[in-house]
Amino acid sequence: MKLELKDIKKSFEDKEILHGISFDVEGGKALGLLGRNGAGKTTTIRIIMDVFHPNSGEVLLDGKEFKPDGRRFGYLPEERGLYPKRIIKDQMIYLGMLRGLSKKEAAANTEKWLKRLGVDEYTNRKLDTLSKGNQQKVQLAATLVGEPEIVILDEPFSGLDPVNSQILKDVIRELIEEGRIVIFSSHQMSYVEEFCENIAIINKGNVVLKGHLDDIKAEFGKGRKKVAASNMTLDEVKAVLESKLSDKVKVERVSKHHVIFECIGNANGWDILEELKKENVEIKSFGDYEPSLNDIFVTCVGDEEIEKNEDEPKEEKSKSGKKGINKKKESKEKDDSDKSDDKEVQE
Repeated sequence: MKLELKDIKKSFEDKEILHGISFDVEGGKALGLLGRNGAGKTTTIRIIMDVFHPNSGEVLLDGKEFKPDGRRFGYLPEERGLYPKRIIKDQMIYLGMLRGLSKKEAAANTEKWLKRLGVDEYTNRKLDTLSKGNQQKVQLAATLVGEPEIVILDEPFSGLDPVNSQILKDVIRELIEEGRIVIFSSHQMSYVEEFCENIAIINKGNVVLKGHLDDIKAEFGKGRKKVAASNMTLDEVKAVLESKLSDKVKVERVSKHHVIFECIGNANGWDILEELKKENVEIKSFGDYEPSLNDIFVTCVGDEEIEKNEDEPKEEKSKSGKKGINKKKESKEKDDSDKSDDKEVQE
């Protein structure tokens, strides 16, 4: 399978929120969909789910127009969407049937996923009697009860301790190995690096970077070196580089453990090592710099204050009391908080 977004644009009233989003993800691989709050991630996800319709562009599955249905699509929102006062088993069976399963199939899948995630002992409990971590695992079980081919996970590790995080990691790996399409959205970059071969970074409604993570790291680290000393602080090493080797290096920044710099002119790493030794710098570590995904992310999106009203229309309570999207009013409603990019609808 291959899911593709091609030149997706979306406006609310006269304000364009997405300016031509394009990326793709294949079965058996995970895509890290990244961006700051308000960047456009949630609007993009809702268009994939057919909650919003784009003003232009298309979503394709294997080259054909993609129309999601309950049996093919699973979505784990950051904000829990299950009923807190309902019995877990009953609402999971209900959700499974909404996705096209028979009652027998839904019951069997409910038992399977609650057991797989280690929360089967709570089958007949109400959701709000569970810890935050166990609620998150039940939410994931509800996401997978329909055995979806396409899975979107938004901050799936929220509220999980290390043991439960490992269970979830194993499940995500299984989904990928089974050939499902997995889109992984998180601000915890270490998890994205662990699971995702490819990433797409959205900033202010544009895809500012996409591709294979290894290739991106190689490109961002190209020509850069890192150094630390055992007899000097990082700031002192930085001062030596800037005062004594300014014709050979350009200091980029001081990270947590190293000074990051770029060789300029005809200088190379061996030249810099020799010069540092002449300045009585005792080398603790020296080598090629490979940026972390967090470094790449900050480089792409900056650290300026997030603009408000950048992304979603407001969510409002429906007559049933559930949070939802009123499609008829989507063109009239705007978000007044940058937090809305993390609020989702459980359908």
